[in-house]
Amino acid sequence: MGSTRISSRLPSAALFLLTLSAPAMADSFLNVGKQQPITVLINASPWYNGFQAVARLYEKQTGNKVNLEVTPFPGMLEKVRNAVRSGGTSPLDLVNINSSNVVEFYAGGFLEPLTDIDPTFKLPKQVLGFVDAGCWDAKKQFRTCASGKLMGYAPNGNVELFYYRKDVFDKMGLKVPKTFDEVIANCKKLQNPPKSYGYIVRGEKGDSISYDMYAFLLAYGAKDVADAANGDFTVTINSPQAKQALDKFLAVEKACGPANAGSLGQGDLIQLIQTGKAMQAQAVVAAFPSFDQPQKSAVVGQVDAAPLPAAKAGGKPGVAIGSWVSAIPKNASEAGKKGAIAFSKWFLTYKAQYAYAKAGGIPVRSDVFESDLKSKPQFRWMQAYLDEMPYGRQMLGYTEGPAVTQILGLRFNQALIGELSAAAALNKAAKDMYALFKKDGRKTGMLPPLAE
Repeated sequence: MGSTRISSRLPSAALFLLTLSAPAMADSFLNVGKQQPITVLINASPWYNGFQAVARLYEKQTGNKVNLEVTPFPGMLEKVRNAVRSGGTSPLDLVNINSSNVVEFYAGGFLEPLTDIDPTFKLPKQVLGFVDAGCWDAKKQFRTCASGKLMGYAPNGNVELFYYRKDVFDKMGLKVPKTFDEVIANCKKLQNPPKSYGYIVRGEKGDSISYDMYAFLLAYGAKDVADAANGDFTVTINSPQAKQALDKFLAVEKACGPANAGSLGQGDLIQLIQTGKAMQAQAVVAAFPSFDQPQKSAVVGQVDAAPLPAAKAGGKPGVAIGSWVSAIPKNASEAGKKGAIAFSKWFLTYKAQYAYAKAGGIPVRSDVFESDLKSKPQFRWMQAYLDEMPYGRQMLGYTEGPAVTQILGLRFNQALIGELSAAAALNKAAKDMYALFKKDGRKTGMLPPLAE
């Protein structure tokens, strides 16, 4: 989908504005002055509708125009690369980059530090940092706000939550599982394909399975490399803990998933929940509003949220932060940079974030999570989100992150569809990663191979 000018005359926008509560509309929004139109790259994702609505509100409040370059997720990375590496001026003024891919652009010098554009720019203290995803230390070649520069901010705070059919659980007397073994125990009563599936998790090759597997890997204490923050890229993805995690993932899929689990992507997963076939599921928080849309969902008000399961009773959930980073290309026009900063200042205010949440977006301010929204039924996911965030971790904070994602996404998928055993998949992933780091001159090594 190409660039689309947003018009506040659209009926959905008018309805949205009419339904904003008093806290969001009582006072004027931040005055950012007259700005040139900007173009924002955003993915066609579950959180897009919320962002689109708040961009419309920005237009109404400020008179400044926003064009949205709406792109499917697989095409986002290439669009950013093309824009920032072009010989001329970037056609994009504000880009959204998946946090697992953003280091490539930090390290390449393709993004402008926000305070270099506007020395007065700073994140309000209430804005969540999501483990320093928006900062870069060029000397350490790692994401850190302690010694790095502010390169961007999170436009949403995606993590995965555990979803379940509360109406079915109440009827059958089931308890919300705290461990993956309890998930499987519930599946014995819930699994009835093709009418119902006990637990849905993405298995599609690539980003889908590699991200969803972190809920298992982190819960079991597994890591991809030894200590990337301090330059130790010894590959540890074939550790005994990683083997436990992958074994459990495969056990869950066997007991609870559909026959086509290996090709299940995000759209498929959301549809299975909306049609009432998924009894338990693991999905990003940005998907939750779609479960309560009467025009699309058969389970309005019936899906509830809880923290992800742990590896064992009393254990910690594995929470991989899947946030995005909003950043400004170094080769954007001066007017575009100024306009992007103005929009960013406005977007990160309490009033704009409150409106963003009401429109179905995932806010990034702590005070919005503590507002009156938390007690409203449509925001029943907020408490689970708050419970999970202390365990949240950013993954792959190094330049090879995108390549590692594809390596893991291939090998995990091969294990799921039966092409490789769990041990063989992890050993092959380790060899692939070792070769990648060695080629790049990293300080690296390998664990002994797992017995196959």
